[in-house]
Amino acid sequence: MAREDPEHRRFGASHHRYRLHPPLAEEAIRSFEQVHRVTLPASYRGFLGSVAGGGAGPDYGLLGLTEAVDDEEALHDLRAECLRVGFLATPFPHTTDWPGPGRGGDADYSVAGTLVLGEIGCGTFSRLVITGTNAGQVWLDDRPWGGLTPGPDFGDWYTAWLASQ
Repeated sequence: MAREDPEHRRFGASHHRYRLHPPLAEEAIRSFEQVHRVTLPASYRGFLGSVAGGGAGPDYGLLGLTEAVDDEEALHDLRAECLRVGFLATPFPHTTDWPGPGRGGDADYSVAGTLVLGEIGCGTFSRLVITGTNAGQVWLDDRPWGGLTPGPDFGDWYTAWLASQ
């Protein structure tokens, strides 16, 4: 991909620059799971341990599992929320799309049980469901306008991005 887009003109490429972070050691993944009292979805867990710990990916890239986020970035507060004790262990309550405030959504706009994977732009993010019925799926989080929209399994989501390049 980098050879085909050396100027990094594809959307998000100037941010991730087609670079992957090294895969994570099994011990690091297991430690994350123990701290947060969760088991990461198999396709995501496998990706972290054998492909990359973050980096190049859809939109502005794939946030690393333990990657620090600059407090000036839109992802900062969302990442901090996801890493609060108990947040990921709380089952994600939704099984179908959920309207945001722009579509008449109510105060029950819960994203507990999800891990923010990356920023799409304009206040929209990709979230991996960690716990609950749809664990393993990547959902679109467009709180201001579109709400929460279910998507494919992490592996299918990432593979679709690769195929689109």
